[in-house]
Amino acid sequence: MSQMITSGTLTTTIANGIATLTFGHPASNSFPKALLQQLTTAIQEVSTNDAVQVVVLKSEGTGVFCAGASFDELLAVSNEAEGAIFFSGFAHVINAMRACPKVIIGRIQGKAIGGGVGIAAACDYTLATRQASIKLSELAIGIGPFVIEPAVSRKIGKMAMSQMTLAAQEWKSAEWAHQQGLYAAIFETFPALDEAVQQMATQLASYHPQALLEIKKVFWEGTDHWATLLLERAAISGQLVLSDFTKNALLQFKK
Repeated sequence: MSQMITSGTLTTTIANGIATLTFGHPASNSFPKALLQQLTTAIQEVSTNDAVQVVVLKSEGTGVFCAGASFDELLAVSNEAEGAIFFSGFAHVINAMRACPKVIIGRIQGKAIGGGVGIAAACDYTLATRQASIKLSELAIGIGPFVIEPAVSRKIGKMAMSQMTLAAQEWKSAEWAHQQGLYAAIFETFPALDEAVQQMATQLASYHPQALLEIKKVFWEGTDHWATLLLERAAISGQLVLSDFTKNALLQFKK
């Protein structure tokens, strides 16, 4: 099943108990609001599909995994309500991943920025290439990684999260991300990554479905409040994105 989205695509394939969700966008696999909504729906649909045991989340191409929020849509935000709605898109995706009863494997083939780091962190098991460096650039454009912070801090810890956030212009290597626990393993080539993802997904799909469901609950214990927390965080970002500082910074980044 494939759905075309304005300036982006989302494809879902299901085979042998494995659902593969593939998103894409011509601007470095960034997310406009519509694509975030479609990804949330797709995760919710596979969550209730008895034919699915495991989910693989990936993006198109061999370049950037995800550049985060669409700068064009951020620049178009004209009031706090619009801002909150836009950033709520990432909140809904992360909450859908958290609530999904299936284990989610993240395939991170390249760089992840901002919201892309949050999506990688919300996966239950994440495999990457050595090219998959990460950066939280939000402070550099006048906002902050408020929505994704709980997911990233849960995976790598508060101290590493704060280091990334404050060093907003600095890339952290895939090796660093592996050491902090964001990536379970890193690989030298795309074929090696794909083989590892397929092996892991196939192995998990062979396990007792109820055991997987129960262990997923254990992994995410203590996060039920995220259903409201992430939306509250989205409102903060929605306010900050209206500032002249942020508008000017976004224009500079687009040059």
